[in-house]
Amino acid sequence: MTTIYYDAPYSDDTRREELFRGNLFVQSPSPGAEALVVHARSMIEEAFGDLDPRTAQDHMPVEDYAALLAELKPKFIHHPRSKECIQEMLVDFGADPRRTYFDVPRMRTSTSGGYLTSGIAYAFHAHRDTWYSAPMCQLNWWMPIYEVESDNVMAFHPRYWDEAVPNSSEEYDYYDWNETSRREAAKHVTSDTRKQPRATVPIDPDPQLRIIARPGAPMIFSAAQLHSSVENTTGRTRFSIDFRTVHLDDVVARRGAPNLDSACTGTTMGDYLQVGDLSHIPEDIIAAYDQETSRERRGLVAQS
Repeated sequence: MTTIYYDAPYSDDTRREELFRGNLFVQSPSPGAEALVVHARSMIEEAFGDLDPRTAQDHMPVEDYAALLAELKPKFIHHPRSKECIQEMLVDFGADPRRTYFDVPRMRTSTSGGYLTSGIAYAFHAHRDTWYSAPMCQLNWWMPIYEVESDNVMAFHPRYWDEAVPNSSEEYDYYDWNETSRREAAKHVTSDTRKQPRATVPIDPDPQLRIIARPGAPMIFSAAQLHSSVENTTGRTRFSIDFRTVHLDDVVARRGAPNLDSACTGTTMGDYLQVGDLSHIPEDIIAAYDQETSRERRGLVAQS
């Protein structure tokens, strides 16, 4: 049974333990989280000019909309203020800045009525982030930039927390994805032909959990949680931010959620930055994870 904790007065260590058990956390906005939303809104509203970003899709050709996002989203990712707000926010929520690492925050959009669901605004099918080479100790942080409702958020599928899902993650290599598919996102407007890990059997979406959080209120969940984009039928585009964290102690001790069905190669371990000084995880630790997920190592395990 999945438990949702709202503003639970737990330490970061206890919170991570609960997340690795498949539970979910929702936190009220902190000063750092609110600053991140203000920063994101400023960039969004500058990009869309006189148009309301939430309804701009009704007034723009989809190709122009995709081009605007293709410029806006990388600009947000690489803006120094984006990282500064994440650093402030994680300290607000009790993370140890010397032991906690994060990846760059990404701005996501979910347009209404199927206007743009591929490429730069990909609508995610049911998946675990661990199918995409995330380590089992990764935690995902997600929060709205504007108000959201049940029909434009994400859905969790808790039945599958302890149930393996046949999937195509063995065909996914993180380094290949970064080299080719990630940089081609903006080219996919009317359809998306990039090969991504997905379930190879039908997924029963119910029971499902849809959490309605305030702008700037982060929702935290394990990378092993099966989740999907809800079909947006609200008439308004949803804007959100997500990023991921790992704790160095969990990384070294191999703590995390159980791996039921992830078989991808490569690792995202080299992407994380220390909250304190933005340094990377030590190279020897990254190399160990890389070796464990290599195709050669997978072959040895399969034969043993």
